[in-house]
Amino acid sequence: MLNPDPELCRRLSADLADARFRSEPMRARWGIEADDAIGRTLRTPALRGLGDADDPQAVLARLLIFGVAQAAPLVDAALPRLGSAGLVELGLARRDAGDIVPTAIVRPQSFHDDRGPGEWIIAADLDEIATGVGALAEDHVLGVGGASLTLAGLQLPTAAGRVLDLGTGCGVQALRARRYADVVVATDISSRALQFTRMNALINDTEGLDVREGSLFDPVAGETFDRIVSNPPFVITPRVQGVPEYEYRDGGLVGDALVEQVVAGVGEHLVPGGTAQFLANWETKDGVAGLDRFRAWVESSAVPLDAWVIERETLNPIEYAEMWIRDGGTAPGSPEHDRLLTAWLDDFAARGVSEIGFGYVLLRRPAGAPTLARYERVSQPIPSEGALGSHLAEVLAAHDAQSALSDDALLERRLSAASDVTETRHYLPGAENPTVIELRQGGGFGRSIQADPALAGLVGASDGELSAGQILGALAQLLEVDEGVLTASVLPAVRALIDDGFLRL
Repeated sequence: MLNPDPELCRRLSADLADARFRSEPMRARWGIEADDAIGRTLRTPALRGLGDADDPQAVLARLLIFGVAQAAPLVDAALPRLGSAGLVELGLARRDAGDIVPTAIVRPQSFHDDRGPGEWIIAADLDEIATGVGALAEDHVLGVGGASLTLAGLQLPTAAGRVLDLGTGCGVQALRARRYADVVVATDISSRALQFTRMNALINDTEGLDVREGSLFDPVAGETFDRIVSNPPFVITPRVQGVPEYEYRDGGLVGDALVEQVVAGVGEHLVPGGTAQFLANWETKDGVAGLDRFRAWVESSAVPLDAWVIERETLNPIEYAEMWIRDGGTAPGSPEHDRLLTAWLDDFAARGVSEIGFGYVLLRRPAGAPTLARYERVSQPIPSEGALGSHLAEVLAAHDAQSALSDDALLERRLSAASDVTETRHYLPGAENPTVIELRQGGGFGRSIQADPALAGLVGASDGELSAGQILGALAQLLEVDEGVLTASVLPAVRALIDDGFLRL
């Protein structure tokens, strides 16, 4: 039983700091290659790097990161304030004769946002790195994974009064949100997850978290927020007997219905101008593309919503089932794996599902009528996928500014090309003019677009000195085309480039 006692958590935090229980020092200690192996759930290389060392950092790394029992006197020496008894009292370990056996992981997690670099210490349930291959308990509380870091990086780094973390899990999204919010309400259906959230807030000396138990929006009925963030239990799982339903990933509904419910309910819990950001799966079903189904959910919302939905990848039913069966700790090729795979594929076939998409969702309750309805596939590598929040905030503000301008007003603006934009021209051998002009974004989503000479010329000349109208007038003369026709053809592309961050108002 977890016991997030404030004084014990304070002692643990101080002891870990003294032991340099931090990402960079330990990564340097066992080496980059061993650290990469940890990402593949292999602990042996890192343990070899630690060797037989019995200093506090080595003892705590073996115990809390890799789940290896340690002798009680070594743990007492490594945790002089807390002691092994305090670790047991917190519910993070148990005593077995003369050894201290971990019952949870406690790991450092570095991050970087607009306020600079930082480090969290995150406690969660023992995982595959600490225990080896094996099926997880259905009430397993997940630590910080790739999806957690992605959503944390997507969070808008702008000030907010009240933020809701819907389905908080171990609390990492709440910790991230609290850096910019006055108060964060963190909810989850799992009482164990909320205990970890309380503990992680205390270990990281983070106040202003209001932790509540309940499903979806039930714990915040009638309340509104400036921002809602969620890594909800969106995994699509067959609802048949014998298929595990993990609390951290399964919402208990059929198909992608949980995501549909989040979309349906989020608007009434946002203040005007408030945003919601979450990760989700959606199904291509009965021939209707997943993004089109998602658009229909947004358009059915009782509260009108702006929407920007980005599909990052799609999987066929076999790939999807294999991924999540493996995530649950079931080894490929085993009879249990085959049984679960059959259940998944039967479910998808019965419901007409041919593809499952995964992506990022940003919804906003506009103060007026919606102006943003963007549903796109972004499959290219993203330069800084874990730190997109600043880019999202910038381009949202740019979209609002440009959508409020008439064409005449936009033509009067002095635009500037973003500093990360480059241009490449492709020529056929011996050709005088390029066959392809490519504008590429070095940051943000790393977009690449093809531009005609007029659009490329406008971007190249946009340095804040001349207005867009003046540049287009000069280009019309140079290209020997009608200025009005050129302007009408180029302006929609200019608005799109502003929305994507290529041009700045």
